[in-house]
Amino acid sequence: MSGEWLALVRLYGTLLVCIGLGWGIGSHLHPKLLNPVGKFLFWLGMPVSVLGFLLNVQLSWRVWGAGLVSLLAFLGAWGLGELWLARWGQRWPSPQRGSFLLTAMVGNTGYVGYPVCLFLVGSDYFAWAVVFDLTNALAGSFGLGVWLAARLGEQGAHPGLALVRNPILWSALLALALYPLARPWWFDAGLQRLAWGVVVISLVLTGVRLSQIRRWGQLKPVWVSLGIKMLGVPLLVGIILQGLPLPPPLRLLLVLQSGMPPALATLILTETYGLAPGLTVGAIGLGLGLLLVTLPLWLFLFG
Repeated sequence: MSGEWLALVRLYGTLLVCIGLGWGIGSHLHPKLLNPVGKFLFWLGMPVSVLGFLLNVQLSWRVWGAGLVSLLAFLGAWGLGELWLARWGQRWPSPQRGSFLLTAMVGNTGYVGYPVCLFLVGSDYFAWAVVFDLTNALAGSFGLGVWLAARLGEQGAHPGLALVRNPILWSALLALALYPLARPWWFDAGLQRLAWGVVVISLVLTGVRLSQIRRWGQLKPVWVSLGIKMLGVPLLVGIILQGLPLPPPLRLLLVLQSGMPPALATLILTETYGLAPGLTVGAIGLGLGLLLVTLPLWLFLFG
């Protein structure tokens, strides 16, 4: 068995164990207990994770190209979603259209994308995964995604200062400031161990949240949304990148990030702006299951 396929087996085992553990304990936890854990991951856990991984990889100005690929994937998904709605979803209410577009556009490039890329590609190109995730978060969760949710939702609101308050952005900037400085080996090694711990906790929390889902929407719009997000967009990105002089592992990483399932942030936007929770929840849950099918496909095509 080649190294990539062996890594895929290890990844499947990690995903099933961590998410399954979260699913098992989720029914015994009160939903309010998840808020402190979620806030811890958002404000401290994921920033420490980004800091730990970035300080242990080779950085160059080329990594910002991942942001362009992320924008390509994001805008491509938006365009495909709007085309489908113009042809078959003209009578959909605005909240349903909003959830459809969000789940087709905003991927889970952090909590799920990081471990997937680390297992299948390694840490050499992890900086590209972080830049891809930052662009996805800034353009999606805190940018255009918020604008769409506010415009199509039942509860009008303004995006506010979410962009400036994104702690992952500040963590990445701190990593860039510390990178050229001399640091003791135990500092970087300790941060990297903490970073892996955060990845495990985030996967367990994903399982907990999935176990507490009670409302599922109609499956047809869910599958169309997932088809755009997890099949059409990564295939488009992979075909475009085939014509560029990129190392195969880097090309695979960018395709993987482009094909991540819908982000948990889409559910937060759905609840905040009054979209269609059933569609959003269904896309998040089924998307994680579909990921087990699409990963071997991308390894076969672009690995």
